[in-house]
Amino acid sequence: MAHPKGMLTAVLDVSSNAATVAVDEDRALVASAAAGSTRAFESLYRRHCGRVHGVISRLVGGQGARAEDLTQETFVRAWQSLRDFRNDSAFGTWLHRLAVNTTLMEMRSRRVRRHDEGDDEGLDYVGLQDSAGGRTALRMDLERAVASLPPRARAVLVLYDIEGWRHEEIAEELGMAVGSSKAQLHRARGLLRERLGESA
Repeated sequence: MAHPKGMLTAVLDVSSNAATVAVDEDRALVASAAAGSTRAFESLYRRHCGRVHGVISRLVGGQGARAEDLTQETFVRAWQSLRDFRNDSAFGTWLHRLAVNTTLMEMRSRRVRRHDEGDDEGLDYVGLQDSAGGRTALRMDLERAVASLPPRARAVLVLYDIEGWRHEEIAEELGMAVGSSKAQLHRARGLLRERLGESA
């Protein structure tokens, strides 16, 4: 029987090799797409669409049509910016950052419009219960609770706790002080605890 440590090393080696191959394949596809190949870009879209849509969906609180629109907008921007991509990072990392930035810009413009209309916390209690009014699986409860957070608190929580951004990066992207980012994270976590407690 193989030693567990040796098995783990073998699994990590395979995973590392697969990641390297994926990055190399992305580089080749990016080069072709930048030269005008729509087929190569379609391949990039298929490879990365799920992850891009996932982060956007979390940022916008699970609003399906809005997440779809922003996913499409992200890939349109990616297509337009491919010639500027310098391979300093993996294409997936660059695309992921583009998706987050596209979504945050849209959220900022919505916040400005809501502020003009006098509705700053309009999404505070959206989606607290499912349509059947009953219990759902923990994952669904958590996703619903995250979706119900105020937009800025939700953005900070997703970027910090899920995406692994630092408060300095979040503050810069959201146009707030680092202290405000930390306060929004504290607020978001407190609201999540309350809302998950209510659904238990």
